[in-house]
Amino acid sequence: MPLSRELRVQAHLPCVARAATRAVRRGVRRALVVGDLPFGYYQDSTRRAVESAIRFVKEGGADAVKIEGGSRRSHLAKAIVEAEIPLMGHIGLTPQSVHALGGYRVQGRDDATAERLKADAAALQDAGAFAIVLELVPAALASQISKALTIPTIGIGAGPACDGQVLVLHDMLGLNDQFSAKFVKKYAALAEDVREAARVYAAEVREGRYPGPEHSFGK
Repeated sequence: MPLSRELRVQAHLPCVARAATRAVRRGVRRALVVGDLPFGYYQDSTRRAVESAIRFVKEGGADAVKIEGGSRRSHLAKAIVEAEIPLMGHIGLTPQSVHALGGYRVQGRDDATAERLKADAAALQDAGAFAIVLELVPAALASQISKALTIPTIGIGAGPACDGQVLVLHDMLGLNDQFSAKFVKKYAALAEDVREAARVYAAEVREGRYPGPEHSFGK
């Protein structure tokens, strides 16, 4: 890819993320809107991290931002907080660095990694984070971390001891029946309903049964 085109592509990526945040902002009445800073827009420098966070608040309408990583990102977290932007941390399985972690695996099962995650949580709290997401962490470890902190923890695949829980809407509604992680509970099974609705619609269009007179306008 030519350098000029690469720069244009990179320039558009955060715009998409901010636009998505603005869309959420328009539909919110009381909920806290947290913008997840995109991969590549905070890892390389403190200045970029702060600038990205500021743009998410000013242009995206976010109330706060979230970054992934523990102790090695705590200096970025501190700088964002010092810029007077509320910051949420994210440790355990961090999706933006999933390849470096060797795939989607539970984190903290061995003693060394568990101790590192405890240190990561403490470092983010000391840096001024107002909450921390714990993803794919053993329930006992998540409980220990939650009890050790004075800020809330939000669990996703981290057991019941966290202060809050995340469950992706598509997983909750059973819209993605090709994916079933251990921590996912499906409260509905809508995937087949969606496929059947699409099948019937396509058939009616091909057969000329839709739209019918009742779906059409007169003069």
